[in-house]
Amino acid sequence: MDFTMGEAATALRGDLRRLVAEHVPPGFLGAFTDDPSDLEAAQRFCRLLAERGLLCLAWPGEYGGSGASVWEQTVVREEMWAHHEPRGAQYMGVNWVGPTIMRHGTAEQRRRHLPPIAGGEVIWCQGFSEPDAGSDLAALRTAARRDGDGWRVSGQKIWTSYATMAQWCFLLARTSTGERRQHGLTIFLVPMDAPGVEVRPIASMMGPHHLNEVFFSDLRVTEADVLGAVDGGWDVVQEVLSFERVGIARYARCERLLQEAPQVLGDRWDDLPDELRGRWARMLTHCRRARLLAYQVVSKQDAGTVRPADAAAYRIAVTRLDQDSADVLTEIVASAAPDGARARRFRLQVEDHWRYSRASTVASGSIEMQQILLSRSLLAS
Repeated sequence: MDFTMGEAATALRGDLRRLVAEHVPPGFLGAFTDDPSDLEAAQRFCRLLAERGLLCLAWPGEYGGSGASVWEQTVVREEMWAHHEPRGAQYMGVNWVGPTIMRHGTAEQRRRHLPPIAGGEVIWCQGFSEPDAGSDLAALRTAARRDGDGWRVSGQKIWTSYATMAQWCFLLARTSTGERRQHGLTIFLVPMDAPGVEVRPIASMMGPHHLNEVFFSDLRVTEADVLGAVDGGWDVVQEVLSFERVGIARYARCERLLQEAPQVLGDRWDDLPDELRGRWARMLTHCRRARLLAYQVVSKQDAGTVRPADAAAYRIAVTRLDQDSADVLTEIVASAAPDGARARRFRLQVEDHWRYSRASTVASGSIEMQQILLSRSLLAS
């Protein structure tokens, strides 16, 4: 495998970095802070990427993309996460909501939903986890009961990121029961401003918008809102989760911060304990390992041969990298923190990275569930 991805990818990476430097405010730490201007900056940057054909680079031209390779889209994914995701919540629509609608949606659903995603104009949230059905997703109890030519949905979702700002929800609900819990689940594409939808924010150290409860009280949905087959949502969800788990290039931010540390510390770098610098070097090695695992999954996704265990192996590696690198960086900053504006920004970036790394243990399925998935695959092979 060509680790650099070739000259075109290198040029694209340079273009993206220049756009970030020119259009993203200095000190930007993501769209989901207490300052509304951060979300506004992210929305502007999203539209800029869309205008230049860079937001949904690998999408087919008919859906608002540029028909580029999955590797060029991977470069976009890496550079965005490395710079604190200046697309805001748009990565969800770009990485898996849009592609899932392309594969399983009706012509009307593709016409309605794909152009706004490609234009950076809409935010989606994911209605999967529930109070008693997080990692055990098939145990969900949000139910859709038949009502004439549609359904009535009632239930509760939790930990729903971006629900306070999202216009649409990718909702999983139970439409029937069978011998297996995975049977009888259906995906609905639900507008968040519909009567019967209530969002309650959950305070956390990650700041606003990341965690919310969503309540559905007799929400009316129709056949036009169903994605894929009724009762066939589980197969689609498995596909979605494999894309979601590799969709955030967490290794890219880890590597950028690790490589920046010696530059920020300057002469103080040599004063760090040898043991700490040794752990720093190991983290860079682990970044490369996680990157290669991600590339393996991307390659298999492109070929249509990816298995849940492939995504699980990557997810385990990158989650551990996220947390271990955050610990090392925190110790480095605490041991030899220099003065100056760049050093202050770096400390804030490390603090933000540490907070996100704690959440990565459970996001997109807990690391324990990923280990179970991988173990079952190895035992079955």
